[in-house]
Parts: sequence; structure tokens; C-alpha cells
Amino acid sequence: MAPLSGTWHKLLQSERLQRSSQAMSVIGEKAYLFGGELRPREPVDNELHSFMINSGQSMATQSLSNEDRPSPRVGATSAVLHGKLYLFSGRGGTAMAPIEEKGSLWRFDPDSSAWELIAPADPDQPYPPARSYHCMTSDSTSDTLYVHAGCPESGRLSDLWAFNIVSRTWTEHEHAPDPPRGGTSIAFSNKKLYRMNGFDGNQEQGGSIDVYYPIENRWESISYKPDGQDGPTSRSVSALVAVRVLTKQYLVTLFGEHDPSSLGHQGAGKMLSDVWAFDMDEKAWSEVKIAPGNLPAARGWFSADLVDADKILVHGGLDESNQRLGDVWILSLQS
Repeated sequence: MAPLSGTWHKLLQSERLQRSSQAMSVIGEKAYLFGGELRPREPVDNELHSFMINSGQSMATQSLSNEDRPSPRVGATSAVLHGKLYLFSGRGGTAMAPIEEKGSLWRFDPDSSAWELIAPADPDQPYPPARSYHCMTSDSTSDTLYVHAGCPESGRLSDLWAFNIVSRTWTEHEHAPDPPRGGTSIAFSNKKLYRMNGFDGNQEQGGSIDVYYPIENRWESISYKPDGQDGPTSRSVSALVAVRVLTKQYLVTLFGEHDPSSLGHQGAGKMLSDVWAFDMDEKAWSEVKIAPGNLPAARGWFSADLVDADKILVHGGLDESNQRLGDVWILSLQS
């Protein structure tokens, strides 16, 4: 399998966007950024920041807010469905406890620049418990948002929940393979959900792509050697994005933390800067060949999303010197 090549281009550097553990999603030509922290365990704000992706040097950030909006939080996650942004849970407040909103999600409509709290239709039905450092994605063909894993008040989770935005109902599905974890990543492609990486409380996870089949409500696993040769090394707080380069489908994982800090959330561990692509047809990994030039620093605890079919937007995060980053990069992939 011929490896993909990639070129990094720096779009933006802004002190205003400096943070880690934030949520970011792309809608059209704009990226929307919410939450995160500049100092450990201190949510930076609860404004929704946006910036144009394709406007070159004239790019500028804009803060969007209204009276009814999510509270400040870190470790939240967002996903886009039918042109609207959805945000679920996170942690905040003086105790930095998971923010319990009884299964509700916040929805942002870019047309009206307004937030709305979307509650389950029946408050007595089960819903996912509050959590942070979980992951979220969407399936536009079934009006469905998926929420997976993360950190509740104590321990870690392996559950999988689906929220239908039309009926406003939650459904709990088969749990993902153990161990439970936070800082894991999921992506939806070709009517399947893909999960990999994460931290189980003792070590980073790797060596397996776990695949969920919604129609059959079952998981299966694709194993590989996480040795940096046959496949990416184990990591957490990284990213997983489903891309298409020409006619081929790939899963791309990039960056992340390889060894946790002895200071826990107060410090930074060993950060990675590599990019790997999994060929969905050949079921094989190859490291993306990055063109030389100005390159983003190794990082974890950042945010990323797909731009077009073959471009990945990366923002912020935490570097090895324990500094929060305010840069924005785009990775263009070629076969």
C-alpha cells in the first residue's frame, strides 16, 4: 500500500484561542470553538468562538454569545448534524465535577447565532450520565448523535449511547470492548462507528480499531501492532477522522499523549506529532509522509475536525512544555 502524503499549513495564531481540552466542530467554511482551559481545572470562558477556514491572511475570530448558553466547561465534546452544532456535558464549577444536565444537549444554530438546550422528550427514560473527556460523532442518515466513554465522577466508562434529534430519545447500545477509558476517539463512516486509543487510568490504549455495527448492535475489533512500524503507537487525547482521498476511504489518527504526566491533569506527558492512515479496503496502516517545512508542535488534548473530504483542521491543545496552544493548522492529504 502506497502511503499517503500530507502538507501542513498554518492558518491562524491567536492568544484569544489559546486553550486545551476544548470542543471544536466545522460547519461549512467556519470552525466553531467552545470551552477548554488555559490553566489546569479552570474553564477559560463560555463564549463560542468562530473563524473562517478559507479566508487566508484576512482570517479573524468572532465571539458569538447570547444570554442562554452553556456554562463554562472543559473536556466537553461537540458534533455537527444537519448544519447545527451539538454539545454534550464536560466538567466545570469550582469542584470541576461532571456537568449533569439530565441527558440534555446544547444546540447551536449558526443561522440565528443562538443556543438552545435540547432536553429528552421523556425525562423519566434512561440517559447517559454526565462525563468529561468523552467523544461524540454523528450519523446524518439516521438523525443520530453518538456519545461514548469518558470520565464520570469517578472511574471511566465504556458505554455507547445514541440520541435521535427528531424523537429526542436516548438509546443505550452494546458497550465497547474493555477497558473503559477516557480520552478516546470515534469516527462514523460507511454506516459504522470506529473507536481507538484512550487512557484506562493506568496506561494508554492501542493495538485495536474497535468497529461498531449499529444495525446489528455489535462490536468487532481489528488488531495491529502498536509499534510505530506496523501501526501507530498507543496514545490518548488524540484524534480520529474519517477521510476520503480520491476514491479511497481512510481513518486518520494524529498526535496525542503517549506517556501520562506524573502530575496527572496538572502536567504534560510525552506528546506525539505523527500522523497515520488506515486503508479501509486493505485493512492496513501506513504513516503519512509529511512534507518538510513549518510544522505544528507535538500535542495532546487538542481538537480536530474534517474540512472537505481530505483536509483536517487542528486547533490548540497542550504541548510537552505544559503550555496551552492557540494555533490553527490544516493538513491536506494526497495519495
